[in-house]
Amino acid sequence: MIVQIYEIQTPEEAEAAVAAGVDHVGSVVFAPDAPGDDRLGEVIRTVRAAGAISSLIPLFDDTDAVSRTLDRFEPDIVHFCDLIPTDAGAVLDRCVALQAKVRSRFPQIAIMRSIPIAPAGGGDARSVLALADRLAGVSDWFLTDTVLGDGTAINGQPVAGYVGITGQPCNWEIARQLVVHSPIPVILAGGLSPENVADGVRQVRPAGVDSCTLTNAVDTDGHPIRFQKDMTRVARFASCARDAAALTADPNSRN
Repeated sequence: MIVQIYEIQTPEEAEAAVAAGVDHVGSVVFAPDAPGDDRLGEVIRTVRAAGAISSLIPLFDDTDAVSRTLDRFEPDIVHFCDLIPTDAGAVLDRCVALQAKVRSRFPQIAIMRSIPIAPAGGGDARSVLALADRLAGVSDWFLTDTVLGDGTAINGQPVAGYVGITGQPCNWEIARQLVVHSPIPVILAGGLSPENVADGVRQVRPAGVDSCTLTNAVDTDGHPIRFQKDMTRVARFASCARDAAALTADPNSRN
């Protein structure tokens, strides 16, 4: 059971995350060539030295800018999470083309692609599986994540044009269908916390689980603080996920 945690932007948090049981340490780069992102290189080196895997989300999709970013940081995984509306073929074509170019130029870097799924009780499994079919040939990992609304509103998300950080679980039944259908491993994300990750593992049977919002530190009003992790919750998340996976895999388990 792979445990992946976003958004970790400092080497100190990266080191603490690996010590807490994290396998994939995820970071975000906001703009190409930004001088303030120099510490991301330290994060990636720290993760690698600790024997874990680095994952980097670029919040831009220009091919040259993505290539410069990968040349600069050399992560183990590049993670694309831009929202692809189910009715926008041209957008999907551009995403496939970008990933194909990245794969050709950086064969040593794995590609993760977020697959948008509606919140619990919503969504259309057929459109999700069709989207995955188009992307599987240029991806090494899928990550399910929650998209608000009907999945067509680019600007209706917490970060306009991107999937994720909603704090809401996606439709686990559709996620489970994706796990069964997909030729590549699937990581379950979307509103996962130490409190519900075991249920997600049991119901979806993913290759891994991912958390961002609900393993963050919180402010005095209880709101998650972006880019600041609660390592106690991170450790509990990892432990709960692995315990559930072990019980699920055990044929003698009551679960």
